[in-house]
Amino acid sequence: MGQKRVWWQPPVIVTAMAVFFILLFYTDNKYQTLPPYGKSGVIVFSEQDLERNTPIFLIDGWLLTDGRVVDRPTYIGEFSNLQRGNPFVPPHGKAHYRLTLRYKGASRIVSVDFPQLFSEYAVSLDGVCLARGSGNGRITFPLTDGDHDLLVETVSELGYYSGMYFPPALGVTAKLQRVDSIRSFAYALAFLVPLALAAYTLFLWRTGGSLSRWFGLLCCCYALYMFRYFVFLFSMSVARYWFLIQSLALYGLCFCVVQLTVLASGIAGSRVWQGLRAALLVLSASLALLCLLIPMVPWAVFVHGRLTDSYYVFTFCCAAFFTVRGITAQSWESRYTLAGCSVFGAGLLANLFFSNRFEPICFFWQFEWCGLLLVLLFGAMMVSRSRRILQENDALTNHLEEQVKKRTEEVTQLLDERKAFFSDMAHDLKAPVFATQSFIRAIRRSGVGVDAELQGYLDQAEAKQWEMARRLQGLSTINALDRIEEKRVRVSLREMLSEIYAAHHGETEVQSVYLIVQPPQQDAFLMAQPEKLHILFENLIYNAIRATPRGGSITVSARTGGGRICVVVEDTGCGIPKEELPFIFRRFYVGVNNRETGTGLGLYIVRSIVTELGGTINVSSAVGKGTRFIIDFPQDM
Repeated sequence: MGQKRVWWQPPVIVTAMAVFFILLFYTDNKYQTLPPYGKSGVIVFSEQDLERNTPIFLIDGWLLTDGRVVDRPTYIGEFSNLQRGNPFVPPHGKAHYRLTLRYKGASRIVSVDFPQLFSEYAVSLDGVCLARGSGNGRITFPLTDGDHDLLVETVSELGYYSGMYFPPALGVTAKLQRVDSIRSFAYALAFLVPLALAAYTLFLWRTGGSLSRWFGLLCCCYALYMFRYFVFLFSMSVARYWFLIQSLALYGLCFCVVQLTVLASGIAGSRVWQGLRAALLVLSASLALLCLLIPMVPWAVFVHGRLTDSYYVFTFCCAAFFTVRGITAQSWESRYTLAGCSVFGAGLLANLFFSNRFEPICFFWQFEWCGLLLVLLFGAMMVSRSRRILQENDALTNHLEEQVKKRTEEVTQLLDERKAFFSDMAHDLKAPVFATQSFIRAIRRSGVGVDAELQGYLDQAEAKQWEMARRLQGLSTINALDRIEEKRVRVSLREMLSEIYAAHHGETEVQSVYLIVQPPQQDAFLMAQPEKLHILFENLIYNAIRATPRGGSITVSARTGGGRICVVVEDTGCGIPKEELPFIFRRFYVGVNNRETGTGLGLYIVRSIVTELGGTINVSSAVGKGTRFIIDFPQDM
């Protein structure tokens, strides 16, 4: 188990990063390319130098002229601005960089690329201006045997860089374009992959909570920081102010790393984090304010540089502290945050050891590599977290399914036992109930010792016995209904109405009541148990027969529409009093007109069957005018 996790141990990660950065230093570093090198304002090169795989990087030998020096020897990258280490002089202004190109060989068409000039620039060759603008620059010209005077003039007013900070590249145009293509492709990936991960987190925001939101913000900050390459490549209008946007993106990235570490450790609400977060926000605001002061106050650039280094160190210490807290709390995300802190620390060390000695040819700076690795590490943490949540949800779903199945079986068993109990109870009670009624009738017939008082007691006993017999009959009816276990089938509405007429018109004729059945114009179907449908309409029609006087009528009609089936059963009987209508579907409720014969279960059973079929039943009635039941079923399409 320990071997599987060895990759996230800090010594392993720091060692791997150190090896990786050393390889970059010797394989993708402008400052480690082969000669020729410039000296004292002159660089000597030949046709063979132009034929090699890498361009000639014009690093050394430049002569710098600005407001304080004239033809000062310098190399490109020695100073980031015109202060040259003196915080009390202005960092901006005009500067001239001069270099003589001494070429030996046949004439060639060559180009010189000037990457990310943080100033307005003009490039001249042998006194002729070949390029002017800001951001990236390129000149293409015929190179002939002899000396050629290359002059770069810069004018800067904003930002913490000024003059030339990145070495130009000299070579055959096709070779420079190949290097640019590789570099552009690498930066496009580094820009688009974090954006894709940020888009991925949009689907997690509702379930992933704060962790996914901060990871999405981390991806956006890194993508915004890497977009600087394209800002200068296409000389966008915002290039002059991009130093501020780039700085804010970098501060945001560092803050997101700490915030993710805090959330992964599970102590986001602690007072320690509240205090450190306030300090980080104050420090970020101070750095942003210093960026705004750079054009106005000379020392702002110097202070900004030192304070930025302090900010990186402080954020790293915060992330390391909360990572340790996460490990102590046995957080499963701790291995990712520990790996992230190790990468963050490796980036800080790389900035310290390779300062002014490294500039990539095709790919990224060390800190940019660290940022990409941080995005990928936290992306892996989010994927792992999502997978873990899905596994927990699957386990919970399976557990719930098992519990539901178990509870369903228990409820089914309980219902079966209940049915058996009521069936046995109804059967066993019938004999003593009817025997008691027989004894009461025998006492009445004999008349021996029956006075008025005893007669009253016998009347009460007989009434109670009748109520008990009625309840037993109801239990028998419910048990008979529960025993119907046939599957639902597709029932034709027309056939159902025909069967209703065939089953009941004889009974209605005996009572001198007209039974009228009105089928729909177009047949329809419903899914039901035919036996229960028979019980449903049998109860309604029997009730209607009892309530309808001779010469009256009972009408059963149906209509369809909107995916529903509506069946109406209405009579011209005595009607139901208004005060009884709210209670007629209650179990064992008997109206005033049915006290002698009713069980109080007929309409209760009707409503139960309708509800079971997914339908509804409504009633309207008026005393002396009749009753109307409206049943609505879902239609089987």
